[in-house]
Amino acid sequence: MKPKRAKNVGRDEFERRRRQLMRIMGRDSIAIVPAAPVRHRNNDVEYPYRQDSDFHYLTGFGEPEAVAALVPGRPQAEYILFVRDRDPERETWDGRRAGTDGATRDYGANDAFPIADIDEILPGLMENRARVFYAMGTHPEFDQRVVGWVNGLRAQAKHGRHPPLEFVALDHVLHDMRLYKSRAELQLMREAARIGAAAHVRAMRACRPGRTEYEIAAEIVHEFNRHAATCSYEPIVGGGANACILHYRENRDVLREGDLLLIDAGCEYQFYASDITRTFPVNGRFTPEQRAIYELVLQANLAAIAKVRPGNHWNDPHTAAVRVITQGLVKLGLLKGRVTQLERDGAYRRFFMHRTGHWLGMDVHDVGDYKVGDEWRVLEPGMVLTIEPGLYISGNERSIPRRFRDIGIRIEDDVLVSHDGAEVLTSAAPKEPSAIEALMAAA
Repeated sequence: MKPKRAKNVGRDEFERRRRQLMRIMGRDSIAIVPAAPVRHRNNDVEYPYRQDSDFHYLTGFGEPEAVAALVPGRPQAEYILFVRDRDPERETWDGRRAGTDGATRDYGANDAFPIADIDEILPGLMENRARVFYAMGTHPEFDQRVVGWVNGLRAQAKHGRHPPLEFVALDHVLHDMRLYKSRAELQLMREAARIGAAAHVRAMRACRPGRTEYEIAAEIVHEFNRHAATCSYEPIVGGGANACILHYRENRDVLREGDLLLIDAGCEYQFYASDITRTFPVNGRFTPEQRAIYELVLQANLAAIAKVRPGNHWNDPHTAAVRVITQGLVKLGLLKGRVTQLERDGAYRRFFMHRTGHWLGMDVHDVGDYKVGDEWRVLEPGMVLTIEPGLYISGNERSIPRRFRDIGIRIEDDVLVSHDGAEVLTSAAPKEPSAIEALMAAA
């Protein structure tokens, strides 16, 4: 039975977000949020357009050349959109536009104006507002326009116009809101995780010696696309020694008998990302050494997930993973010394050089502070993070027995902090070695 597709975020959800932000801002403020600009890949070829996450989070409006203004307490209109005018000729070439009528009718704007008129209208909206909430530096080309509007008002102060007195970092406020996922957002993230997990299963079934990394990458992208999803980042498909390169990009080598294949690939579904890594043997069977390292990383993965629960701190999963990995490396003879001292010295970083996870949401490395003041952030329901311990033993490690060299393993899951613990969103992607071997044997 085909799973039911998650619903898009509705207009009421976007309105709830805007209301929440305006309550935080206060009635004497204005927020200005530009859409993402169009970017060119080369000459006149554009990159596929992807809306700015903050702009989408507040508006759901998918077009470029747009600006949202939130003006709490303004009697005429609190939510204003500046958008491109309808243009039948350009729409024939580039696609349909909402126009000002569509901005109010379909996207809930209280009022809408042509983007060409923004220089005449927006300074008037800023006048008599004490604070401007704006994410300075996010879109540098737009920063100068905002500063110019404020300076224009200051220059007219002698004529009785009152410019804003303060800039406030909009991203600090908005990104804290985005850290807590709503029910609608979690539905989309579960769907992104489901599609991503299915792609990893497809890759396991398609893998065999003699195929290429790019062929397996194509299987993954196909699975994403056939579910109306895109890549949330370029897939990493690294066989053998390539798995020891954390951000391997080439995806062009032939997969060899006896090697492992590490795949780090996630999809974006309706603006929400999954981020999954699985590692498995090219021929479907782990060697004893591969399995020993794999099971150590898996133990670290499970230990870290066990620490994802309300009231624990952000760093607790990482601490748990480091302890398991350090103990395991000592047991395998790859590190020597007392476990506690090795942890303090960071000896494990020789083979495990990254953190155990990051926030996940509309962005793969999603927004939100990891510390509040000097303390690690407390985990709360609605937060979503990745858990991704790994071990990477380079072929250049001459002091390590040859049978352990060129083994790179990472196991990454997407995990929701639920009210009573953790929900692993990516559990449909097998990670027990016996389950992986059984799946590949049946392919």
